Amino acid sequence: MSLQTSYPFVLPRGYVDAAGTVHKEGRMRLATARDELEPLRDPTVTGPDDPRLTVLVLARVVEKLGTVELVSSHEIEGLFAIDLAFLQDFYGVINFGNQEEYEQLLRAQSEGPPLLGQSRPAPAPSPEPVYPPAAASNGSDSFGGFDGGDSFGAPAEQFVPRRGAIEEIPRSK
Repeated sequence: MSLQTSYPFVLPRGYVDAAGTVHKEGRMRLATARDELEPLRDPTVTGPDDPRLTVLVLARVVEKLGTVELVSSHEIEGLFAIDLAFLQDFYGVINFGNQEEYEQLLRAQSEGPPLLGQSRPAPAPSPEPVYPPAAASNGSDSFGGFDGGDSFGAPAEQFVPRRGAIEEIPRSK
């Protein structure tokens, strides 16, 4: 039996390079002790809680991102937040999880709600739209014309909020 040391992944949105090409598929290898220690020696990292540490570690373990063969901190910094969060989850699962958690992460990604800009069924309308208190009280608000909808022009009652924060997949014990 051989040890699998490299795992394929598909980013939720994808890395957009300078030419506008979207790179979604990639490979991440298992981290070594050096992968976690070397970035701590970087003069731009202030300590183990520095967010830059995550970027530097991921740049070391992401082997490929689409046609980008040499992934650096520049590419990791250019990821959308949802893709960075996915890679953090993916890193945790392949390095510290088990096969069941790996399969659960892949299943959650494939079964998750589609992203904006992709085809999806319209959400059921809520019985009564909920507006910010300022908008309900005087018909305007302090956001310079914000009507409670999303930035794509959909009314507030059709807006479906997505991930509110970066979440970790709970580890089974």
